Amino acid sequence: MKNTDTAEEKGYDGGKLVSGMKRHLAVDTQGLPHAIHITTANVTDRAGALAAFSRHKPRLSEVKKVLTDGGYTGETFAERVQEMLGCPVEIATRRAGHTFAIIPKRWVVERSFAWLDKCRRLWNNCEHKLHTSLNMVVLAFLVIGLKRL
Repeated sequence: MKNTDTAEEKGYDGGKLVSGMKRHLAVDTQGLPHAIHITTANVTDRAGALAAFSRHKPRLSEVKKVLTDGGYTGETFAERVQEMLGCPVEIATRRAGHTFAIIPKRWVVERSFAWLDKCRRLWNNCEHKLHTSLNMVVLAFLVIGLKRL
């Protein structure tokens, strides 16, 4: 998530070429969040996911399998998730070739991020601190949940 210049806490991700913050979400099959963690952009996706899992471990006790994209590959990540949550990691990989194809279940978390982007305040991260950004994401998901009632 790109930050404005006023942000106190931000980093730079050279792979994604973004200066700002990252949002790490663990969602269920309905796209509803069970773990939300905000870090500076210089934190890797794997480290951010592990921090989210460790911070929200009691809420994730019922998890049977963690489905991730190709950015979370690696034995170390899978072993740490197995230690923390006691469940295997499945990588949703892209098919061969560079043609567009919908990868089953990978769209679930992308849909959750799209819901967040509908909130005008979350298009760009205007918050000064990580915890206020986290609070805005939580409020956005509360609004989404209330609209479903």
